[in-house]
Amino acid sequence: MERTGGRRVILSHHDFSGMPADIAAKAQSMLSSGAEVVKLAVTANRLRDCLTLREIGSRTRVPMSLIAMGEAGLASRVLAGWMGSCWSYSGDGVAPGQISAREMHHEYRFRQIGARTAIYGILGKPVSHSVSPAMHNAAFRAARLDAVYLPLAAADIEDFMAFADAAGIAGASVTAPFKLDAFERADECDPVSRRIQSVNTLRREGARWLGFNTDVTGFLTPLQSAMQLPGMRTTILGAGGAARSVSVALASAGVKVTVAARRVEQAREVAALTGAATVAWPPDPASWDLLVNATPVGTAPRADQSPLPDDYLFHGGGVVYDLVYNPPITRLIAAAERAGCRTIGGLDMLVAQAQAQFEWWTGGRPADRVMRDAAVARLAMRGTETVEGQK
Repeated sequence: MERTGGRRVILSHHDFSGMPADIAAKAQSMLSSGAEVVKLAVTANRLRDCLTLREIGSRTRVPMSLIAMGEAGLASRVLAGWMGSCWSYSGDGVAPGQISAREMHHEYRFRQIGARTAIYGILGKPVSHSVSPAMHNAAFRAARLDAVYLPLAAADIEDFMAFADAAGIAGASVTAPFKLDAFERADECDPVSRRIQSVNTLRREGARWLGFNTDVTGFLTPLQSAMQLPGMRTTILGAGGAARSVSVALASAGVKVTVAARRVEQAREVAALTGAATVAWPPDPASWDLLVNATPVGTAPRADQSPLPDDYLFHGGGVVYDLVYNPPITRLIAAAERAGCRTIGGLDMLVAQAQAQFEWWTGGRPADRVMRDAAVARLAMRGTETVEGQK
C-alpha cells in the first residue's frame, strides 16, 4: 500500500509469474478495501491477458491502473485509455515490457491516442526486436494520420484474433511463426498469397479479414537493382512462409531455384510451388550463385547464430542475401563478406514490403525515406551497427 498526499491511498498488486487464476477475486478484494486507486500489474503470457485486466476494470468505478507486463502486454501500456487505466508507466526497462518515455511520446504518440485512433500492429512471437513499429508510426506521423502501430506478441493465431476483435485492430503485419496461420484464417486473399499459402499482411473489412502478401515484391526490389536475375542458380535456406514468398518471387524472375532445409518434407512443399528441386542441408557451396537466408536464424537477440555451420566454405563469386535485418550485419553476412561474397541485407526488403503494406492499408504511399530513416534510427538506438555502409 502506498500513501501520497496524506489521504490518497493506492493499493497495488504485482505478479511477475503470470496471470493468477484468481485475479478477479484478488481485484475484488482490493476494490473493496476502500483504496482510492487500485493498481494491478501482472505478467502477460498472451494478448488475451490484457483483455482479462480490461474486463476487471470495466466492472468498477474505482480508478485503476491496469498493466500487463512483458512482451505480450505492451498494448496495455500504450492503449491505457482503451484499457480503462487512469495512468500508464514508462521507463528504461524498470519492469518487464516497459518502454522509454521517448518511445511512448515520440514513437507511439501516447497523448494523442483516442477513441478514434486506428490500431495496427505486427503479429509475431517474438516481436520485441522488430523495427516495424518505428517505421509505420513514423509513416503515420508524416501522413498526419490518427493511427498507431503496436507489437502484438500472440501465443497463437486464436489469441491474436480474440485481441484483434476486442481492440478493433484495423490491420496487421504478420511475421514468424504466423504467416501460414494467417493465410488459413483470412476470409479472402490475393492471388500471390493463395499461390504460396502465406500472407504477411492482414486488413479488416467489416467482420472479414483480407490477406495480402507484400514479401514477393519487397524481396525482388533490392535484388533486381543489384544484378541480372534470369539464369542465376539460387538456393533458399528455410521452408517457412518467407521461403514460400522467395521461391515464387525468384521463379517469376526466371531464376533456377533449389530449396534446402532441415525439415525435408516442408522443403519439398516449398519446392513444389514452383517446380523447384530440394537439395541436402547444408547446400553445396558450388551449387549456387545466389544464396538466400529465409530463416529467422541470426536475428537479435540471438545474433551470434548462423543458419549455416561455422566451417561452411563460401565461394567468393557468390551473392548472399540475408532476410534478417536486425542486426544489419548478421553472422551469416559477416562470414560471406570475409569469403569475398557480395551481400544484401534484409533492411531494403523490410522497407519495400512495409511501404506496400502501408499503401494497402491507407491508400497512400509513405513519404520517401521516412520508413528507412526510422528503421536506421531505431537500430542505431539499440546499439547495432549502422546500415549505411552495408553492401
